[in-house]
Amino acid sequence: MNRIETKKAPGAIGPYSQGFEVGGIIYTSGQIPVNPENGQVPEGIVAQAEQSCKNVGAILEEAQTGFEKVFKTTCFLADMADFAEFNKVYAEYFVSKPARSCVAVKSLPKGVLCEIEAIAVR
Repeated sequence: MNRIETKKAPGAIGPYSQGFEVGGIIYTSGQIPVNPENGQVPEGIVAQAEQSCKNVGAILEEAQTGFEKVFKTTCFLADMADFAEFNKVYAEYFVSKPARSCVAVKSLPKGVLCEIEAIAVR
């Protein structure tokens, strides 16, 4: 197992890692929309989806892979009413159209509106 860490995505705020590579498969932890440069969370689902995607992308890049190699994602929304707007942003990044689960949850860390985790091949 190889741990994946990058300063281009928010650091883990608990006892977990940004990601792992196991046998050529990359697993990212769920990425919330925290800007790693300033620790801020943008407002609105569009901006938050964009930042969450960028954070996933930074981990994939560190693992020497990319969005085109993602084959499974799990997405968490604080409100399913944001589903359509979230999907518009998501589709710009996850060009491989991976298998996906998308669920609404009661709340997310830091009160954010979305979180994305991904599984990819190298």
